[in-house]
Amino acid sequence: MTPFAYKAMNPKPALNVRWSRGEQILRDPSQNKDAAFTRAERVQLGIGGLLPPAVLTIQQQVAMEVEHIFQKRDPLEQYIGLIALLDRNEVLFYRLLVENLERLIPIIYTPTVGLACQQYSHIYRRPRGLFLCPDDRGQIAQRLRNFSQRDVRLIVVTDNERILGLGDQGAGGMAIPVGKLALYSAGAGIHPSLTLPISLDVGTDNSALVEDPFYLGYRGRRLRGPDYDSFVEEFVRAVKNVFPRALLQWEDFKKANAFRLLGRYAGRLPSFNDDIQGTSAVVLAGVLTGLRLTGRSLRDQRFLMVGSGAAGVGIGRLLHTALLAEGLTEAEVRQRQIFVDSGGVVWDGRTGLEDHKREIALRKDELAAIGLSCPPPSILEKIIRAVRPSVLIGTTGQPGDFTPEAIRAMADNCERPIILPLSNPTSKAECTPSEALQHSDGRALVATGSPFEPVNYKGSKHVIGQCNNAFVFPGVGLGVLITEASRVTDSMFLAAARALAEFTVTHAASDNCLYPSLRDLRTASSLIAFQVARTARDEGFGYTLDDQALRAAIEDFCWFPDYPEADTAVPQPAHPAEALAHATSVGAI
Repeated sequence: MTPFAYKAMNPKPALNVRWSRGEQILRDPSQNKDAAFTRAERVQLGIGGLLPPAVLTIQQQVAMEVEHIFQKRDPLEQYIGLIALLDRNEVLFYRLLVENLERLIPIIYTPTVGLACQQYSHIYRRPRGLFLCPDDRGQIAQRLRNFSQRDVRLIVVTDNERILGLGDQGAGGMAIPVGKLALYSAGAGIHPSLTLPISLDVGTDNSALVEDPFYLGYRGRRLRGPDYDSFVEEFVRAVKNVFPRALLQWEDFKKANAFRLLGRYAGRLPSFNDDIQGTSAVVLAGVLTGLRLTGRSLRDQRFLMVGSGAAGVGIGRLLHTALLAEGLTEAEVRQRQIFVDSGGVVWDGRTGLEDHKREIALRKDELAAIGLSCPPPSILEKIIRAVRPSVLIGTTGQPGDFTPEAIRAMADNCERPIILPLSNPTSKAECTPSEALQHSDGRALVATGSPFEPVNYKGSKHVIGQCNNAFVFPGVGLGVLITEASRVTDSMFLAAARALAEFTVTHAASDNCLYPSLRDLRTASSLIAFQVARTARDEGFGYTLDDQALRAAIEDFCWFPDYPEADTAVPQPAHPAEALAHATSVGAI
């Protein structure tokens, strides 16, 4: 489809703000400016006398909110304060977040969001998003229509069963989609009016929640089997009917459901699973950066994945794609990836392998080819000494899994091993960065899933990069929305990983750091979006736009949080179609 056909299909101009009047405007977070309303606006909108007389700039308000948040010493209280600001003044919340990404992402998302999920019913103040429960069966489409916005383009949905490393959090899992979408808006400029967080509250098997008299979720055991599948099926059909242009992100589903739903629906609507695909892209980006730093090639590495759930297998899938792209054969790729779970090496001689593990299970002849006995050893150090990996990746959620002996074995085998203890929150990391550096004589290249302070080892300061999905999913979402891609593919995530690695080489948070600073998130997201959009175009899943048109559309689309004036009230374009139409009208296409 040509850019001009695209424009003709989407003739709407940029949407105007339809201002309310009086007290109502102060209660609408999408319109409220608090003390930033000018004196003229206060007269025009009928709010004179309803605010203290001082008029503040948005910069003054941001400074004040930073003071408010960091006067609180408890991270959960900081989170509550941020969500209260979001509920009161949306533009100010996002401006605060954009200008303080590095400081505030650990509060609005990992690791603090884990506490918010656990305490959700006790810190709940105002509704946000949609909750769908078994009582809504047969009426899910109507529930979606109850949402005020009619042109939703981006949905993050969870069934709350595998929240971070914390397991089943019931209705409390809603904090995850809310946090993810905040990062889409702050980190990629996707206007919040286009987004919708959804909780599929299909019950909980967490007895502590059910026994809590203040628990706000559905008080029943989790739907399983055909009942669960039919509920999700109705939900997907409702999304396609009510929000036909929406991108759907599956978030924090337990591994069996995560793989099954991704496989079932990836071809029916544009969708992806961030735990499987987003994690894999950000991990691959860190590996590629580490290899650039050490002058090694991807095709020559051997990878040991400790943890074979959704994240671990997802990482393996994208590594598989990347290694094939390097020219390796299928047999060579399989011998470069070894997976370990709680039962030891994943191989086909084990009984009771879960479906998603069968694709990664090594055969008996492959065990011998990589130096493993049959049956293989179960102790991590012995596995490392046998297969001699150069990259160690942890997704187990079990602190201490990367023992000192295992780390020393990595260092004995490789001059600059890449060690990635990725489990979060912080308390779940397989080892600390300090342990990884200490037991590798300071030679390991380390990144973690949650933020850690820099480590001083033998007089050298090591800044620890965070392998944070926020570096990837906002840009992927932006690229998909710009091209209105009909499908999200592994090639798009490979493009995202390569783009992030290329960006990190010139924008690393510090020397030998595997990731950039979160301060650079918006710039990185724009570059990733461009590469994802190009891939969608080249694969035939998105609109046929040349590179100049894509760049112009991305720039025009990205929203920067600032107050519109009440007399003009025309914000930056909020929709991909409008961004592209505007780019066409000014001659960029």
